Amino acid sequence: MQSAVVLGGGMIGVSAALHLQQRGWSVTLIDRREPGRETSYGNAGMIQAEAVRPYPMPRDLATLLKIATGRTNDVRYSLSSLHLHIEPLLRYWWHSAPKRHREAIEAWARLIAYATAEHDILIREAHADNLIRRAGYRVLHRDPASFDLAISTAEEDQREFGVNFRVLSGSELAKAEPILRDDLPGAIHWLDTWTVSDPGALVTAYAELFERLGGAIVLGDAQSLQQTATGWSVDTDKGRIDAPHAVVTLGPWSPDLLYKFGYRIPLVRKRGYHMHYSGGASLDLPLVDKGGGYAMGPMARGIRITTGAELTGRDALATPVQLASAEASARELIDLGKRVEPDPWFGTRPCTPDMLPVLGQAPHHHGLWMNFGHGHQGFTLGPATGRLLAEIMSGETPAIDPAPYRPERF
Repeated sequence: MQSAVVLGGGMIGVSAALHLQQRGWSVTLIDRREPGRETSYGNAGMIQAEAVRPYPMPRDLATLLKIATGRTNDVRYSLSSLHLHIEPLLRYWWHSAPKRHREAIEAWARLIAYATAEHDILIREAHADNLIRRAGYRVLHRDPASFDLAISTAEEDQREFGVNFRVLSGSELAKAEPILRDDLPGAIHWLDTWTVSDPGALVTAYAELFERLGGAIVLGDAQSLQQTATGWSVDTDKGRIDAPHAVVTLGPWSPDLLYKFGYRIPLVRKRGYHMHYSGGASLDLPLVDKGGGYAMGPMARGIRITTGAELTGRDALATPVQLASAEASARELIDLGKRVEPDPWFGTRPCTPDMLPVLGQAPHHHGLWMNFGHGHQGFTLGPATGRLLAEIMSGETPAIDPAPYRPERF
């Protein structure tokens, strides 16, 4: 029997562990905390079947000036830490040119095509259907010009990728969400996306399925990973664990571990914040406020507001300016109620400059595997990329060509 240690207990790691287990592997999942408590916990809770275009870096001067002068809530940066981001941002800008972005879309959309189907299998096996709603979400536009552009992009995505949507006028939106004010241009209702009432609980359900099927979850320090004569070893609270194969699924922390083995994998690290609100109105479906640069959706703890991207120092203190702006924007639309937590949660999204995940075997180390860098869609793509990695590791013919995601491209 083949054996592996999987380092990282988020959606990516738990999914990879499950897919290896299904192929007869003996798998130990190792994390410093219980599964699903880091980036996988803090997202907007959507399995986004419509997300066929990875987010490019804006290249038009007007948008870049807005970001530089702090006039958009989508992106915020800390001047004192900007030097840490310059190299990956320049690469990101280069890859965001139309031709290269088009190549990224084609590779990305192939993964997205498997997202809901692979989640569906795990949801049913984990008896987690109570956490899932299959009714889509809405993107609200406050500006008629941006709404018109969004409609034409949605029509293009439907023609090319078969994604389904409905255009809602302002009055149709007010009918669908009676708590919203009724003077807005309208919204796009993406119909194929599934929403999750508690993202951390879904990862936990998958992790419990992994344990029920015989997998082991232990607390340990991924940074203790060492190469041995027979494979790899990691220090855990159960002692040293050895295996011929090690899988790095540590999200934004993956490059730090891989650096000591000689790999330099660039990441644009985008911090995001969230906060829950209760005692106010309740939304029917999640809503992305395009002009306000945030998402809000009904969750187990209340309405969760999730912010865009903050470029800051890795260990910088929380600066929830975007959250405050998002909250003010949301209060213009609905009665939010009161904050549930005393302080906002924050975590980091690991975005590669070419917008594609890093997936495959390390070029110079036998038995060392990588699966990270899913940007804003790790929660969506965990089961799909977990399957792809397990197929490669097991010597199967993979469902899709893994070449665009190979680690040696860096």
